[in-house]
Amino acid sequence: MPGHRIVRVRLARPVPLAEGFRRIEKALREAERPLTAFCACELRSPAPFTEAGFRAFNELYAETLQRWSIFDGHTNPVARSNVCPTANPPSEPSLHAFAYTERVENAEASFIVSGGAEAPEGKTNYRDHIVRRGDIGAEGLREKVRYVLAVMESRLGALGFQWKDTTATQVYTIHNFYPTFSNEIVARGAAHSGLTWHYCRPPVIDLEYEMDCRGVFDERVLPF
Repeated sequence: MPGHRIVRVRLARPVPLAEGFRRIEKALREAERPLTAFCACELRSPAPFTEAGFRAFNELYAETLQRWSIFDGHTNPVARSNVCPTANPPSEPSLHAFAYTERVENAEASFIVSGGAEAPEGKTNYRDHIVRRGDIGAEGLREKVRYVLAVMESRLGALGFQWKDTTATQVYTIHNFYPTFSNEIVARGAAHSGLTWHYCRPPVIDLEYEMDCRGVFDERVLPF
């Protein structure tokens, strides 16, 4: 919206989700913004969930958004990534980063696109629809990467943006996707601002590759 921009805040170290929500509330109060200004978060979980476990987690997460009058029980407008570090994972779901809107005259348009992995949304389950499920060979990974790039492009387009408008692109996988880097990711413009690789798994068992992206011009880091 004209006159607004997104501010992204990364914690120097992830904190348990309940504490993370308290820090978000504090940051919004200090910025003199309502709770409904909260617009995105990046989470870290101990290990990939079963599909039932992921649904249960999402229900608990959504309770806070309902309490903040953001989620109406049907449509959730908050962009989110929730991934699982392989090295030094947290002992419980934790907050890595969050974002909120603030009023700024003549601000550049900004956006955050939710994380997406190699399975279509809106299905009754992930497992039966995962692209090349179980195939982490070179061609399997290439097809997964192509699929996720297309998802990101679709989401960017729905917001009126393209790869050239991004300021950051992030990849979450523990597999060697480098063979796809030049011919797929760079060729499509997804790495024009570089690429950040997080050695993490996507949040659901059998998913192998996830991406998200953003166009944000104000980014901050909270100290320990």
